[in-house]
Amino acid sequence: MTKINKATWIWFPGDFEIWLGNRLNNRRTERGAMFPPFWKQDSHWVTVEFSKTIVLDEPETVCIAVEGDFNWMLDGKLQFGMPNEFTIPAGEHKLNIKVHNPTTPPALYIEGKTVYTDSSWLITYEDKIWIDENGVAHGSGIYVPAACWNFYSIDERPSNYRLLRKEHMPVSSEDGLYDFGRETFGYLKFCEVNGEGVFHVYYGESREEALDKEFCETLDKIVVKLGDKEVCTCHSKAFRYVYVETEGNLTYNTVAMDYEYAPQNLLKSGTFRCNDDELNRIWEIGAYTMDLTTREFFVDGIKRDRWIWSGDAIQSYLMNYYLRFDNECVKRTIRQLRGKDPVTAHINTIMDYTFYWFKSIYDYYLYTGDVEFVRELYPRMKTMMDYVLGRTNSDGMAEGKSDDWIFVDWVDFPMHKRGVLCFEQILFCKSLETMQFCASMLREHPLEFPPQGSIPTEIYETDALNYQSLFESLKAKLKPIFWNEEKGAFMHSIEDGVLNPHITKFPNMFAMLYDFLDEIDKKRVMHTVMLNPEIDPITTPYMRFYELEALCMMGLYAEVMNEMKAYWGGMLHEGATSFWEKYVPHENGAQHLSMYGRPYGKSLCHAWGASPVYLLGKYYLGVQPTSPGYATFTVTPALGGLEWIEGDVPTPHGLVHIYMDNYKVKIKAAGGKGTLLLPSGEYPIIPGKELVVNFRIKQG
Repeated sequence: MTKINKATWIWFPGDFEIWLGNRLNNRRTERGAMFPPFWKQDSHWVTVEFSKTIVLDEPETVCIAVEGDFNWMLDGKLQFGMPNEFTIPAGEHKLNIKVHNPTTPPALYIEGKTVYTDSSWLITYEDKIWIDENGVAHGSGIYVPAACWNFYSIDERPSNYRLLRKEHMPVSSEDGLYDFGRETFGYLKFCEVNGEGVFHVYYGESREEALDKEFCETLDKIVVKLGDKEVCTCHSKAFRYVYVETEGNLTYNTVAMDYEYAPQNLLKSGTFRCNDDELNRIWEIGAYTMDLTTREFFVDGIKRDRWIWSGDAIQSYLMNYYLRFDNECVKRTIRQLRGKDPVTAHINTIMDYTFYWFKSIYDYYLYTGDVEFVRELYPRMKTMMDYVLGRTNSDGMAEGKSDDWIFVDWVDFPMHKRGVLCFEQILFCKSLETMQFCASMLREHPLEFPPQGSIPTEIYETDALNYQSLFESLKAKLKPIFWNEEKGAFMHSIEDGVLNPHITKFPNMFAMLYDFLDEIDKKRVMHTVMLNPEIDPITTPYMRFYELEALCMMGLYAEVMNEMKAYWGGMLHEGATSFWEKYVPHENGAQHLSMYGRPYGKSLCHAWGASPVYLLGKYYLGVQPTSPGYATFTVTPALGGLEWIEGDVPTPHGLVHIYMDNYKVKIKAAGGKGTLLLPSGEYPIIPGKELVVNFRIKQG
């Protein structure tokens, strides 16, 4: 946990996220009917115990606030009532506070001169206590550091957390149809209302959807009583257009909206611009798409699902590392997706999404260097992996069961998802490698004063060896089982013991991305699969994210640039103001709006559509961490056919600024040990000092 130097509200790690996530996931509606998520929803611990040992030179009076009911123990002795102030005598003392709250996560706030709640407090959920015949309590729970986030005032209770709002007005209106100019998200408002009756509101990401009262995805029916002068919808919605009809004698003067958004530190955010106006627009729309889908958590799309999906989220995390570096939102989302033990299903019920969850923790550590978050998550990583290992087949491979969803991607060609998929084994293999890495890292970073019940260092060592063995065993099976030497590619799957000869890009590009192929085979896969027009194409931004990253890894910057302009530029040419869940260039008109058998089922603001933000930051500005938290990093800028590029990449030390044209490159970094990599050599980047390298030969 992040150490802070003032009082803050604290709670059990993950409980705030589980509670907040339940509120968010259950806001989804389908034409006015609530629509809960498909997966198990956990709850917070209803009773927890906070503890702290303190030493005072003199008596100290502290203020106490809780979310729930509580009792207060000083040196093991129960104190009277539930005081909002308490004077602690001088000397060494043990504080224990039990808080009970079945509605919202039990939370504690204490503020005094030297005694205050922060992440140094310990917390446990009490389920292992027994009392003998003499009234002596035995046993104890597992104590962990308390969680905290952004609530520093006694009146700023965690359960009151809300996103910010700002009033926006429509840019035009015509016969009850209001256009807010671009995709947006928030609460609709009617101002200067008179009379009584009903507002019928129909929302649309497109004009067609808002006007289609029978098939639009979201709508509202608002009953207005006499005397209501301003009426606001109860729930936020995604839309660009709204169509309003009234029933009764209602009149109103104006329609507005309260735009709902998560605050961002723009001074520490990533930027990108270049000589190509269309590419600048692609980056701007990608950043706006990310901001719209960054809510209390990273969500998939803002119109239809508004849910927290692990496969969507891992891409949001990566884009976030090059845009806002909002790592608290990353942690909240990872915690919420995992939930609590026991594990009864894959994350979001999807096998691949479980594997992405493991990988997201490795990525988070690489970009932030936050050891304590990995330490917090590790016990739940273990039980999640135990669940996965308990469902493997006799060959130690992950094979879908009847209650598993094998997703991979939405595809426009026949693709079986039965049997043992090569794609799933590659993700599973990376998950085992992540477990090995995290266990080894935690073994190398032991706590100086480990709390009661924490994992001993020798367990990390045993785990690291075990996961290393499992990883190496599975990796060694990939090529003998799935690789076709003649075709130079991984085959799709094994069904009933028979190799399915179908070749798709999915396992092949992930084998490249995860470095499970040597350089010779990577080049073969590029020719036989990735650049082969006979291989079925990828049509979702979701997997184009990985497809284009694989091409960037192989240095095909000009080709990727052309793809970005054709694919994301194509959405812009179709009028997109945020990027879509799926785009098929040959479709036109209403075809661009339909999906899932519904005329407006497609999300026109989907997080996985914003991948140019990631690609341009990581591969064109070229900034990549080479050790956790950007302690070391490289900058390998690439023009990709552009005349010049310029931008900023956020890191834990501050921004890295990059400028490059055909004649020079300029780098300035706030911190970390950076190295500029160019064909002409390697150049050290000194923090705070601009590095300028002029080219002897014009770059092209």
